[in-house]
Amino acid sequence: MQENTNVIMKGKNIIITGTSRGIGFELVHILASKGHNVLALSRNEQPVSNLNFDNIFSFPFDLSNEEDYNKVERFIKKEWKHVDILINNAGTLLNKPFAETSMTDFEKVYKTNVFGVAEMTRTVLPFIKKDGHVVTISSMGGVQGSVKFSGLSAYSSSKGAVITLTELLAEEYKDIGPSFNVLALGAVQTEMLEEAFPGYKASVSAIEMAQYISEFSINGNKYFNGKLIQVSNTTP
Repeated sequence: MQENTNVIMKGKNIIITGTSRGIGFELVHILASKGHNVLALSRNEQPVSNLNFDNIFSFPFDLSNEEDYNKVERFIKKEWKHVDILINNAGTLLNKPFAETSMTDFEKVYKTNVFGVAEMTRTVLPFIKKDGHVVTISSMGGVQGSVKFSGLSAYSSSKGAVITLTELLAEEYKDIGPSFNVLALGAVQTEMLEEAFPGYKASVSAIEMAQYISEFSINGNKYFNGKLIQVSNTTP
């Protein structure tokens, strides 16, 4: 685990999941560059470790491994004491016709995209201040169904589930905080998109979307709670 307990930053303590590539990786770089402390969680920690920031902390993390959540809790207690922002960014995308999609396929997608979001949030909540912010990354497919892409029954329905989860948590914690918001992203040019839809070119890059998400995570809770924000430059 990369750590430096002698460095005291004035920025916020931010946890981000799914940080080995794409939007998550760019988020880590952007927020650390602004002086925030970032715990970057991914099964592969090497990419963020290579950034060589004293305020980036990382260790291998699997959303489906119960023990890994205990590692997160121990880290917070030892290093930070509190968390300001949680960004539930990790996700998995399956492109397969519904008739060919098995129960195991659905379980795999939901374990990361829904159960992982719920468990990470539950783990971190005791350490988040009243003015903290939990941001979950969803998809326009979870709002409108997959208007442009067929074969995303498991993925898009899981992204719809975390939208509802966010709304429910915002209501449940409205008197004691933190704030909960969810961003439904349109297509972003990431490795995950390329793997699922080879040759498709999105109009928004991973770093462009990460810049938006970074700003929203810092300031969005001043204006929103329990809200779904559609982040897409196309309709639908």
